[in-house]
Amino acid sequence: MLDKVKLIEDRYEELNRLMADPELVGDHVRLTEYAQEQAELAELVQDYRTYLSLEQELADTRELMEMEDEPEMVEMAEGEVTRISSAMETLYDRIRRLLLPKDPNDERNVIVEIRAGAGGDEAGIFAADLYRMYTRYAELKRWKTEILSEHSTGVGGFKEVIFQIAGKGAYSRLKFESGVHRVQRVPVTESQGRIHTSTATVAVLPAVDEVEIAINPGDLEIDVYTSSGPGGQHMQKNATAVRITHVPSGLVVSCESERSQTQNRERAMTVLRSRLYEAEQERQAEERGEARRLQVGSGERSEKIRTYNYPQNRFTDHRISLTSYRLESVMNGDLDEIIDELATTEQAERLQAIGA
Repeated sequence: MLDKVKLIEDRYEELNRLMADPELVGDHVRLTEYAQEQAELAELVQDYRTYLSLEQELADTRELMEMEDEPEMVEMAEGEVTRISSAMETLYDRIRRLLLPKDPNDERNVIVEIRAGAGGDEAGIFAADLYRMYTRYAELKRWKTEILSEHSTGVGGFKEVIFQIAGKGAYSRLKFESGVHRVQRVPVTESQGRIHTSTATVAVLPAVDEVEIAINPGDLEIDVYTSSGPGGQHMQKNATAVRITHVPSGLVVSCESERSQTQNRERAMTVLRSRLYEAEQERQAEERGEARRLQVGSGERSEKIRTYNYPQNRFTDHRISLTSYRLESVMNGDLDEIIDELATTEQAERLQAIGA
C-alpha cells in the first residue's frame, strides 16, 4: 500500500514543478486544475510523510534501546517504542481510508423523493413527518431546501413530495436514506387506540446540471393540464401543471406546485435529469458487473431500512443493527450519529472489498 502512496507523492511533487513553470503563469485554467488536484492529494501526502518520519524514529529508538544497559533507560525506550508504534498504526489506518476512491457524487446537491406506502392516510402523514425530518436536518446543516413537486392528502400528509436540498456534501450525507421507512404508532385517525404499521419510500438522487445530461427534445412528450389545487378563489383556471414523459426510458415526471407553467416545466426537467443520471449510473455499474453501492448504501426501494417505533421512542436502522431510544430528537433532524455510523460501516465494507 505504501508503494502506491509513494507514487501519489511523486505526482504531488510533479504538480509543484508544473505550477512553478513560468510558461504556465498566464494559463489560469491549467493552474487551477493543478492546484485543485494537489489540494486533493495534500492530506494523504502529509500523512505519508509523517508515517515515514515515525518509521525512522522507531528504528532509531530501537537501535538506542539495544545499545542501552541501564534498566531505567531501557524502560523509557520501550515506552517510546509503544507510543510510536501506536501512532503509526493509527496513521496507517488513516492512509488506507484516504486511498479509497471517492464517490464522484458526494459533493452534489440532492433531490429527495418521498412517497406514501402502505397504511392509507397514516402513511401520508408519516411521509410528511419524514419530509420535516430531512428539512430540519438541512436547517441544522445550513443547507437550502426547495419543494419541486407535492401531492398532498386531505389530512396533513403527502401522497408524494419531491424536494431539492442544496449544500456542500449533501449527497455524501443523505445517500444512505434511500429505501423503505416503517413507522409503528397509534395514528391520529385511529379512534380505537391500536398501534398500526405504515410505510413510506425514500429515494435520494444526485442533482445534476443541464450540461451533464443531454436530453433530446424529440424524446420528450410534454402534456399540460389544470393543476388540482385548493378550491374557491384559488382554483386554477389555466393549464399550468406539466407532465413530461421521456419516451426512450418510459420515465414520467409531473409538477403542478407552481402557478407558472414555465416554472413547473423547469422543475420537472430537474427531476427528470436526476432520474436519468441515476439510471445511467446503474446501467454502467451492471455492465462492469459490480454493485452500484455496497449493501449499506444500496438504496433499493424495496429494502426496509428503518423502523420508527413511537410507543417505545425507539429508532432502528436494520442495515447496521443500530437501535436508539431517542426517536423524538431523530424526527427533529438529529441524524448525524446515525449517518456517521452508516458512513463508517460503508467505509469498512469498501476496505474489506479491496482487501486493504
